[in-house]
Amino acid sequence: MKKTFLIIGIVLGLNPLFGQEEDIDLNADNSWLKAGITAGVPVGDADDVSSFALGLDLRGQYLFNPNLGVGIASGYSNYFGEDDYDDFGIVPVAGFIRYYFTPDGLFFGTDLGYGFVTGVDDTDGGLYVNPQIGYHNRDWNFYAYYQNTFAENDVDIQAVGVGVTYNIRFQ
Repeated sequence: MKKTFLIIGIVLGLNPLFGQEEDIDLNADNSWLKAGITAGVPVGDADDVSSFALGLDLRGQYLFNPNLGVGIASGYSNYFGEDDYDDFGIVPVAGFIRYYFTPDGLFFGTDLGYGFVTGVDDTDGGLYVNPQIGYHNRDWNFYAYYQNTFAENDVDIQAVGVGVTYNIRFQ
């Protein structure tokens, strides 16, 4: 519950940074959907019960200027159980921010929100953090990530991996 209040506080605290007096014009040059896949290797607590993570990455992004993008992120990461353990997963509901150094090239960013845990008893989820660094162009994003869900009962579900998304432009 404390982590939920922390997330709400962060979102409300950052809200004035994104306030706009002008109407936002969504167009193909400043906003789009991103859809793609991720593949990773569990680390930490998750490494004991899973050997591979495969996921779907969905995002909606708005560019304030050519270098700064913000948006919402969701998707699903499935952690494949090993030995006698069942598969489990993470469904993030997060905001994200990205900094693009140039129109084509290096970017870095992070997601921050709540990760709902599926398939695990005694935990519903927790604080979700997903920093990324990668390469982008007008249509594609290729990146490396570290994903961590600080779940209840001192369970941290972590993975490191790579992802790719395709930009679906608004018309």
